[in-house]
Amino acid sequence: MYDVAALESAFAQSTYAGKFHYTAITGSTNTDAVAAARSGAPHGSVFFTDEQTAGRGRGDHGWHSAAGQGLYVSVLLRPSIGIQHMRLIPLVAGLAAAQAIGITAGREVDLRWPNDLLIGERKVGGILVESKTESGTPSFAVVGIGINVHQRSFDPGLSTPATSLDIEAGRVINRQVLLISLLESLQHETWALQDPGLRAAITARVAYMSSWISNRRVEVHGPQACIGTTAGLDEHGFLLVRTDQGIVTVQTGGIRAAN
Repeated sequence: MYDVAALESAFAQSTYAGKFHYTAITGSTNTDAVAAARSGAPHGSVFFTDEQTAGRGRGDHGWHSAAGQGLYVSVLLRPSIGIQHMRLIPLVAGLAAAQAIGITAGREVDLRWPNDLLIGERKVGGILVESKTESGTPSFAVVGIGINVHQRSFDPGLSTPATSLDIEAGRVINRQVLLISLLESLQHETWALQDPGLRAAITARVAYMSSWISNRRVEVHGPQACIGTTAGLDEHGFLLVRTDQGIVTVQTGGIRAAN
């Protein structure tokens, strides 16, 4: 369980002040946040739960959300940015999650474009961003973040082997402390996203924290399926992959190590 009153107190002077929405069990925090956004909920609204019965990952893949075992949170953002910068939101969310994991669990996170959080070769979390634009202007973005915290066993059929923070840190990680660190980091990253000078450095920071962005032989899954070697990110956060036919700018999809 979370101490919601303590969270409200910790963030009394922040973007999130008075905007915490906790439920013990829900279908999906992203679904809740999107519905609230469409009803006019403000920037900085936080939706979190102990258990999701219909958790979702990118591409409508299910996200197993066992009761009390992980961090399941979605944050509603209404950033003052142009539509061309919306593609950077999953990247800043990844930076925020990696920072929070480093602070609370002392482990380095490898960011696998566009939305996976890895420790070594194992997946510890993921990000799902759902956004809406109106008349070519961003209306909102919901940043959903799921992190395995206390889990000790996982489905052996997962495409990427999984792990948890407790396993990796060798100790029990406090979910409340993790949530506080994540929200603080996400707030700072959202400020950076809205600052032209700081925004220009986001892709380079992601590349620095990822072994997947450059010189990695990968297989791209999705509408731009291909096999090649990663060659960095462009200014919009799209992945560049060097194939036998030339450079492919991957705008959507996922990547795995090529056999």
